Amino acid sequence: MLEVNLDGHVWITRGSMVAYLGDVKFTREGVLEHGLGKMMKKAVTGEGVSLTKAEGAGKVYLADNGKKISVLNLKNEAIYVNGNDLLAFEESITLDIKMMKKVAGMMAGGLFNVKFEGTGMVAITTHYDPLTLMVTPDRPVFTDPNATVAWSGNLAPDIKTDISLKTLVGRSSGESIQMVFKGEGFVVIQPYEEIPYVVPTA
Repeated sequence: MLEVNLDGHVWITRGSMVAYLGDVKFTREGVLEHGLGKMMKKAVTGEGVSLTKAEGAGKVYLADNGKKISVLNLKNEAIYVNGNDLLAFEESITLDIKMMKKVAGMMAGGLFNVKFEGTGMVAITTHYDPLTLMVTPDRPVFTDPNATVAWSGNLAPDIKTDISLKTLVGRSSGESIQMVFKGEGFVVIQPYEEIPYVVPTA
C-alpha cells in the first residue's frame, strides 16, 4: 500500500484509492487535461491509462490488487512505464502515451507504455519483488514483454522474435517475442507475466 501525503494534487490510476483522511476531492481526468495529442492517441489505440486527480490536504492510501509498490524519484529525467504497472505520479511530471505496435497485435489487450518526464515522483507496481538490470553498450538486455515493467527514457527497445523447439512446446503460437534493450540505461522486470499472448487461429 502507498501512503500519499497530499498537499496540492496528484494523479492516481482510477480505482486505486482504498482510503483517505482529511479534505480530499477526487475528479476524473478531463478530456483535454493532458493535451489533445494524448486524447487522440487514446482514441486511435483504444488504450491509455484512466486517471483520477486527487486534490486537497490529507493522506490518501493507494493499492493495486496487493501488488508491490516502488517509488521512483525523477530529477529532470525520463522513464517509460508499462501502462498496467502505473499507480500514481506528481503533478510536476508530464506524460506521453506510446503504443508498441509490433507487440500489440500479438498480445491480448495490447501493450502500451507511458513516458514520464520531469522532476517528481512516480509510483509503479509489480507482482512480487522487481529486479533492475543494467544495460551497457557491450551488454544488451533481452526481456519478455509481459514481465517488463519500466526502462530508462533514453532506451528505445527493439522487438525480436525467436522460434525454437522450446518455444514450440511452450507456446502454442510457436513464436517467442522478446524486447531488446541496447545502449546505456536500465530495465525493471518482475517475476510474473502480465498479459497473455493471443494464440493465432489457423
